[in-house]
Amino acid sequence: MTDAAVELRDAAVSRGGREIVTDVTLQIGPGEFVSVLGPNGAGKSTLMQAVLGVLPLARGTAAVFGRPPAQARGQIGYLPQRRAFDASARLRGVDIVGLGLDGTRWGLPLALTSAARARRREERRRVAEVVELVGASRYAERPIGQLSGGEQQRLLIAQALARRPRLLILDEPLDSLDLPNQAGVAALVSGICREQGVAVLLVAHDVNPLLHYVDRVVYIAGGRAVAGSVDEVITPATLSRLYGVPVEVLRASDGRLVVVGAPEAPHVHGHRHEAA
Repeated sequence: MTDAAVELRDAAVSRGGREIVTDVTLQIGPGEFVSVLGPNGAGKSTLMQAVLGVLPLARGTAAVFGRPPAQARGQIGYLPQRRAFDASARLRGVDIVGLGLDGTRWGLPLALTSAARARRREERRRVAEVVELVGASRYAERPIGQLSGGEQQRLLIAQALARRPRLLILDEPLDSLDLPNQAGVAALVSGICREQGVAVLLVAHDVNPLLHYVDRVVYIAGGRAVAGSVDEVITPATLSRLYGVPVEVLRASDGRLVVVGAPEAPHVHGHRHEAA
C-alpha cells in the first residue's frame, strides 16, 4: 500500500452474507475530490463504511493513508446521511460544530484545571475557525432548528472538519437541498479540498451540481464499480455495461447530463437526479 488518502484493491463488501459491491480498485490522492455515484441500494454507503473501517471487507485490501482504515479513523471527518433537525431544536449551530471536538465527553468537571481551561479556549477558537471556513459565522449562534437546510448542512460539514481531518467522507450532503444550495455546498467542499489539502469522498445521486468541481467519479451499479473522469465514466458504453441494459447519456443545452434507460428511471434519473 502507498500513502494515498484511500487505496482499495480488488475490494468487495457484503451485507447479510451477500456481496453488494465487488472488485473495486481505486486510489485517491491527498487533496483529491471524488464523487461516488449510483442508484439507491447500489452499495455507495456500504463502501464508505468499509473506508471508515466500520465494516470489514469481504475480499481484497483497503488502506487509508497507508494504514488499515480502522487505525486511521482519527484522520477521517465523516458526515453521515442527512438527519433532520426539528424546528423546535434549541441547540445552537456552534454547539453542533463543537460536538465534532467533544461529542464523547459528558458534562464538565466540577473544577477545571488550567490545562482544561486552555483546552477549552483552543476548542472554542477551532470551532470559530471552521464556522468561518464554511461561511456560517453570520448564523452560527442561532438555534439549529431555525436555520435553512443549506445553513444546517454547512454547520454539519464544519463539525466534520473540527478535528482537522485529512480525509472527508460526506454521505449524500446534497440530498433534500434545492439547486442553489446544492451548488453552494459543492463549491464549498471544493474550496476546502483545494485550500486545506483535504481529500474528499462525496456520495451523491446526481453528478450535475458537482460537474465543475470533482476530479473523478466512482459509479457503482450492478454490484460493480468504475472510476475515472466524468467524461470517461458517464458514457453510454460504461453505464450500459454496469447496468446490463442499454443506457443513453444526453447533454442538455445548459450542460447538464441526463441518463436515460437505467433501471431506476425515471425516479433517480428524472428531473432532479439526472446523472446518477
